[in-house]
Amino acid sequence: MKIDIMGIPFDNVTMEEALDRAMELMERPEPAICVTPNAEILYEAMENPELMQMLGEADLVLPDGAGVVLSGKLLGTPVKQKVAGIEFASGLMERLAGTGKTFFFLGSKPGVADTAAEKLKEKYPGLNICGVHDGYFQEEGPVVEGISAMAPDVLFVCLGAPKQEQFMFRHRGELQAGLMAGLGGSLDGFAGNVKRAPRWMIRCNLEWLYRLVKEPKRLGRMLRIPKVLLRVMGRRLRGKS
Repeated sequence: MKIDIMGIPFDNVTMEEALDRAMELMERPEPAICVTPNAEILYEAMENPELMQMLGEADLVLPDGAGVVLSGKLLGTPVKQKVAGIEFASGLMERLAGTGKTFFFLGSKPGVADTAAEKLKEKYPGLNICGVHDGYFQEEGPVVEGISAMAPDVLFVCLGAPKQEQFMFRHRGELQAGLMAGLGGSLDGFAGNVKRAPRWMIRCNLEWLYRLVKEPKRLGRMLRIPKVLLRVMGRRLRGKS
């Protein structure tokens, strides 16, 4: 079931339902695209028609972040739960470790994907990572060719929005991949370069505050969250008038 939050059709799923859907999409003959918009990306999409269109055309749209969850509640279209991209990726790797299904990691600074791969193989014995590539490339052609040569079942594209969405949609017809997922800075998290908030803060939807304290330079980006909520409230009031 899809629900509309400020023009984006989010899948109203639990984490387990999202993983079940991903497993189904992987078996289709053509590549499937999963996107994980948080409030920052939601705001970007409201300002960027191209991004809004791509999010709307994705096969799986997951509500990643407290801002999206709150927006849904305010609009009267609540989502079942927050489905964080990094947790979705972890769940997918846990399910597929030891099955022979392959992963390819694309993104972040040189060396980060390699470190993430090493740590994830330790965490999920039997995880099959068939290739990695950093996100600092000038020409996309050789990268696309390298990925397609490996034909991964799952491709994690961690280039940040909207670059990762543009990459997936631009090369959808060329990439030999089962499921492509745009996951922002997840590789840095898997590599241990960026630590997630304590579990209690995640449960209380306060991960944004933890990240802001750890990275004050994110303030400008974080200000998009109240901007989104103001627009949501405006739409809610107009709907009641």
